[in-house]
Amino acid sequence: MSTPPPRAARPAPTDRDDLRAEGSDARILATVWPYARPDGWTFVLAVVVTPLVALLNLAQPWLLKRMLDEHVVVGRADGLTQVALLYLAAVVGAYLCQAAYTVALALGGTRTIRRLRSALFRHVLGLSQSFFDRQPTGRLMTRLTGDVDALGDALTAGAVTIVLDGLTIAGVLVAMLLLDPGMTLITILLAPPLLLAINLFRRVARKLFVEVREALAAVNAFMAERIDGVEVVQLYGHEAVAAAQFDRRNQHFRGLTTRSNVYESAIFSLVDGFSSIVVGALLWFGAGELSATFGLDIATVAVSVGTVVAFIDYLDRLFVPLRDASNKIAVIQRAVAALVKIAGLLNTTERVPDGDQRLEALRGHVVLRDVHFRYRPDAPDVLRGVDLEVRPGEVVAIVGATGSGKTTVTRLLDRSYAGYRGSITLDGVELSSLALSDLRRNVAAVRQDIQVFSEDIGFNVDLGNERIDAEDRAQAARLTHANRFIDALGWDHVLRERGADLSVGEGQLLTFARTMAHDPGLIILDEATASIDSLTEALVQDALANIFARKTVIVIAHRLSTVQAADRICVMADGRVAEQGTHDELLAAGGRYAALVAAGEGVLAGPEAAGLSSGGTDSERP
Repeated sequence: MSTPPPRAARPAPTDRDDLRAEGSDARILATVWPYARPDGWTFVLAVVVTPLVALLNLAQPWLLKRMLDEHVVVGRADGLTQVALLYLAAVVGAYLCQAAYTVALALGGTRTIRRLRSALFRHVLGLSQSFFDRQPTGRLMTRLTGDVDALGDALTAGAVTIVLDGLTIAGVLVAMLLLDPGMTLITILLAPPLLLAINLFRRVARKLFVEVREALAAVNAFMAERIDGVEVVQLYGHEAVAAAQFDRRNQHFRGLTTRSNVYESAIFSLVDGFSSIVVGALLWFGAGELSATFGLDIATVAVSVGTVVAFIDYLDRLFVPLRDASNKIAVIQRAVAALVKIAGLLNTTERVPDGDQRLEALRGHVVLRDVHFRYRPDAPDVLRGVDLEVRPGEVVAIVGATGSGKTTVTRLLDRSYAGYRGSITLDGVELSSLALSDLRRNVAAVRQDIQVFSEDIGFNVDLGNERIDAEDRAQAARLTHANRFIDALGWDHVLRERGADLSVGEGQLLTFARTMAHDPGLIILDEATASIDSLTEALVQDALANIFARKTVIVIAHRLSTVQAADRICVMADGRVAEQGTHDELLAAGGRYAALVAAGEGVLAGPEAAGLSSGGTDSERP
């Protein structure tokens, strides 16, 4: 027994994300700005209203001081009503302006996030298969959900509100200086420790929140992968190991989250404690205790009741934004960390290049000349000079040892991957020059893995293509015998996730019906009947025989019955076409195909059974 071909070395798995944006913060922000521009007026409105909100809030303590000192304390009622009405007007005006400010931010922020999320999803759909080979689904889900939500929080409750807080703090300090420079000086002298603590948090938080986003992406990626493969996990008793691996990732995420919460709580408590100390100091000063301590004249130092009350009110308005600064800074830092990831994904250009050559209808003439291909620049070639011609209307079967490059050939033809060397033409048009829209309309691939969506059966057949009407769907179902279960379920029947309410055979029949309904010029069957029972396979082959007579078909299969029905058989080995001919011709030649048939007993054998090996392997995919 020969040794199976070794799997190519692959990078060690990592939980770190490689979707990082490069460049300055301005460049990262510029990546997202186009999605906010259509609603830029809402952000402008918020910025315009912001000074009004700050001014009206600052007027309230000053009016309160006037009511106390000029009317309440001295018992003068004349003019009190006017001051009270001004105070009421300031409160109502501040409320209305704050409401307009909040609505504008919410409107602009949610619309921006909707556009960004849609753009990200469309962008991801257009990326090449090589990108998805490296990126776990859970990590991409984190980009599209958690990171976008974090950015949305900053737009609606973080970034612009910092401007309002800054104006409020500046205005409060000016008002306090005008009221009493002495008490303001006490506040300023006690402020540096607080400002230093907030600055320390700002510097540490950004790095920490980047690590939190990476840890969350790793948890989501691991969880999505294990849930998707839960059957294998259960069949092999892998539950305990999977749970332990998840616990390690979850513990790491919890630790980082706890650290970030500790930073937030420490700043929150520090600001609250500091505000209480300052209020106590001001009361001490206002009551004249400071003047008595230092032998000063209390009449010249003590302040009025109105001034003390106004000062306490101003302090509250000063420390509320300072207290909330930790939360807002945390929101902004999370958003910055998320924005780096989002910009990195948006700046990813790893997609199959679109061509400009049009091809309305494909006859099905496929020619490969000296085609070489590797999945990664640092990997060996999987295809090493493939020469193959498939004529219009011909059914060609591609067979060979596992890893010989069969599937790679078909994935180049449907342009799941780009970057081949050599020449591949469809009806004389170089594949790399062909418009992707025309290629995808004319080339269809049915693979072993069943791909159905949690939509009704009708949608799973036509995929929302308006050119396919109800009669086209019904005819495709009849040709593939899918109507046998569709008629029982109904076209409006909504399938469960991953087609859980269909058998494997029914799922494959549904994918065949989808292919027939789209009427492509070239059909690729990559182990499409591998999971179907013999009776279902006979029904499918009987149905396809009628329509394949006018189609070009490339079949990859291990079942001898499927291969024998082909007009021509190509045997691949070492990334090349080793031999080709009809079933009888290849048997008579006594080469690789004959060895596969002899060892397979009705199923074309793999390399171990046939004594064959392959230097190139499809397993070298990244």
